[in-house]
Amino acid sequence: MFVIIGYVIILGCVLGGFLMAGGHIGVLIQPVELLIIAGAAFGSFLASNSLNTVKAAVSGGTGTLKGSKYTKDYYLELLMSFNALSQKARKEGLLSLEKVVDDPEGSSIFGEKIVHDHHLMEFISDKLRLVLTGVDVNQLEDIMDAEIEVHHEEGHAPIKAVQRLGDGMPAFGIVAAVMGVVHTMESVGIPPAELGKLIAAALVGTFLGILISYGFVGPVAAVMEDRLEEESNAYKCAQKGLLNVAKGTSPAMTVEFMRTAIPHNTRPGFIELEEQLKAAKG
Repeated sequence: MFVIIGYVIILGCVLGGFLMAGGHIGVLIQPVELLIIAGAAFGSFLASNSLNTVKAAVSGGTGTLKGSKYTKDYYLELLMSFNALSQKARKEGLLSLEKVVDDPEGSSIFGEKIVHDHHLMEFISDKLRLVLTGVDVNQLEDIMDAEIEVHHEEGHAPIKAVQRLGDGMPAFGIVAAVMGVVHTMESVGIPPAELGKLIAAALVGTFLGILISYGFVGPVAAVMEDRLEEESNAYKCAQKGLLNVAKGTSPAMTVEFMRTAIPHNTRPGFIELEEQLKAAKG
């Protein structure tokens, strides 16, 4: 949502300032310049990235138009899920979690938000399978650390692709401007008024390249970076829960260990969590 608001402010201030200075919006409408910039950028984007990275970049870029799913309610549901998981393990033994692992959606352990977070749910299920095999806790932690690190590195690939796209936009704008200048130079025999329009059209190419780069593509890459950090924090929170379930820690301490791993802006308060736990017992 804030991305869209930011875009509106950018366009409003840039175009508004141009109009206040006496400019005409029609001069900025140059489809040929835009075609050169967008086409060259898109071709470069495809040429420099794998198909998986392109798909991830498109998905991540469009995802920035929506709000983050990693809210306080999300983490509260994650904590309550692990509270139920820990209680079941302590009362019925670790082997009782086998049915939960095989069919997490069919169980009443995990909340709706967690079940539909397929990547996190896969991470939790796979590590619970290791817990059921009796893996050493230290080895389990090392395995999760390695997987989170790999996940983080893979998540940076589409972000870097978008950043490179944004960094290249001003250069493609210059390309469009230079081609416009070439066209202008070959048309020096036309009236000055017409010549001025050609020069203006050429300069619009530079303007569009810079505006698209710093006003539109750059912010998307920044938000994608923030979203990746939020996703990594969710994995680290789940990691705390899995380790404490494997150790046989009490449900109350399990969720408290997890709560301390949540960023402050989305961390449920102690009293808030306690009320939820009491309601769950009731």
